[in-house]
Amino acid sequence: MQITTFPHPAEEAIELKLTGRFDAHESEIFRIALTDALGNGNHHIRVNLANVEFVDSTALAELVRGMKRCREARGDLTLVSPSDPVRVILELTKLDAAFSIV
Repeated sequence: MQITTFPHPAEEAIELKLTGRFDAHESEIFRIALTDALGNGNHHIRVNLANVEFVDSTALAELVRGMKRCREARGDLTLVSPSDPVRVILELTKLDAAFSIV
């Protein structure tokens, strides 16, 4: 998986654009990118999932953990444009109700 980090121009947020498979083998990469963003004072995180072709339970757990960390910092974590496979998993697990999805 690749992660590209850039400031979101319309909001005071940082966007993490993920590409590829988001699974147990890649969860550490996501955790590091999120930790770096939070450590730099970015408490509003957008996770772009448009180019993610697969997520597993470990990836979902990392997203939930990230959401909790953002909320603890008085911010939020928003999922952006989940691909069809990711959207289906979010709906099946009912996590679509837990996250803000744009």
